[in-house]
Amino acid sequence: MVTVEHGQVQGLPAADPRITSFKGIPFAAPPVGENRWRAPQPMSSWNGILNAFDYAPISMQAQTVIDDNNIYTREWAVDPDLPMNEDCLYLNVWTPAKRTDEKLPVFVWYFGGGLQVGNTAEMEFDGERIARRGIVVVTINYRLNAFGFLCHPEISNESPHAPANFGHLDQQAGTQWVQRNIAAFGGDPDQITIGGQSAGGGSVLSQMTSPQNKGLFQRAVIMSGIATELYPKVHVPAVRTTLQEAEQKGVEFFRFLGVSSLHEARQLDADYLRDKALEYRSFWGTVIDGQFCAGDPFTRFVQHERESIPVMLGHTSSEFWTRPAAATMEELKQMAVELFGEDAPVFLELCETGNGELEHALQQASVRMIQHAILLAIRANSNSGHPSESPLYYYNFDAEIPGWDQPGTFHSVDLWFFFETLAKCWRPFTGKHYDLARQMCNYLSNFIATGDPNGSDSTGKPMPHWVPCSTEQPYLMEFGDQAQLQQVEPGPVLAFLIEQYFKQQNAPVV
Repeated sequence: MVTVEHGQVQGLPAADPRITSFKGIPFAAPPVGENRWRAPQPMSSWNGILNAFDYAPISMQAQTVIDDNNIYTREWAVDPDLPMNEDCLYLNVWTPAKRTDEKLPVFVWYFGGGLQVGNTAEMEFDGERIARRGIVVVTINYRLNAFGFLCHPEISNESPHAPANFGHLDQQAGTQWVQRNIAAFGGDPDQITIGGQSAGGGSVLSQMTSPQNKGLFQRAVIMSGIATELYPKVHVPAVRTTLQEAEQKGVEFFRFLGVSSLHEARQLDADYLRDKALEYRSFWGTVIDGQFCAGDPFTRFVQHERESIPVMLGHTSSEFWTRPAAATMEELKQMAVELFGEDAPVFLELCETGNGELEHALQQASVRMIQHAILLAIRANSNSGHPSESPLYYYNFDAEIPGWDQPGTFHSVDLWFFFETLAKCWRPFTGKHYDLARQMCNYLSNFIATGDPNGSDSTGKPMPHWVPCSTEQPYLMEFGDQAQLQQVEPGPVLAFLIEQYFKQQNAPVV
């Protein structure tokens, strides 16, 4: 049992009784009624002992429909009956500490799901294996979709200092709660690493580049969560929406709901609001509000308008490939002229357009959008004057993944390995997979503890040395059948696109 700022909390032994888990600890007032579409509000203390034995209800979102043709419900969204409630601001803690003065490093995790779905109860996020390595693990729930990211002029007028990004503010409030309370679980409030994957990784990017978070965390992990535009008409997560644009979208949504005021919208039943938002079929995401989000997070990251801290970042080998949206060779050539101007012939030559085959040219132009973004960030970091303060440890996950569906290294599969939760998965993993997962979890845990992923394996043998990636040392850690340091080889088209990015950034404004 531990004592936190609002009362006493009782946990339970995890599967490993040396680890204690606490599930469903509230960190803010329920975001219901007048607190709907408001920044997380202070909560009240509770009487007696809070039994933190089970996960709290998940955020309002599309209900899970079990479908064997959907790899994500096949993989981990396996329970269609998880309790769901608008009252969802809770977190979970796994700690190996036996005393409050142990000052163990802390890992704070934001789950993914496109900011539309997801929860902390997904089985791959069990924090026990990381905790066994001397880390206090915290997973934070937050509001999603229209509940977490809707904007409206009335909301802005009511709360000009927090008019948007309520889901990100939930993450922030949960992390602030950790900073204030984690010592009670044996954690060190001055050694916090935030991490996330997919939209959770994008959330880490948003938290890192928010001017509100100075000193809140000391390290960051961004898994498959960093992207920037490459080709026109190619989808990129919407993180450049302005507050004014988002407010207008909120006005239109209120009209769709049949309400004429914020007060009326707050009185709507949560299930009804969820279902109408799904019917509306819109994406609700990060908004440049001038408060929490001062600008496009990726641009701020590249321009070093961020916390100058160590970062571990990477992707799987098969995710986020993109190519031009051109239906004819003429469209491809016109796109090249519009994007690259006088350098368009170089791009077209690299795409081998001379043979006249469009499909071949588009294939040559195909690159990993996420690798493009990471290499931009690495080059910018190398030129920032702060590379030693903020090393970037780059990885690529390229392991063979077993199963009848032959899935390849699909988006999110590396989570089983970083959390070392393979035993919870249905896939017929073998010894080599468990060895790789042990190493990947070791690297992650070492990084959380020190800002440097290197160290010895549990066998006592030093793991392959992982150097920060820079223009002088362009290396990444390849997680294949085993961990192996490799040189980054972007390929000629990707290298051209990176040069074009910086050329255009440095071009004089006309």
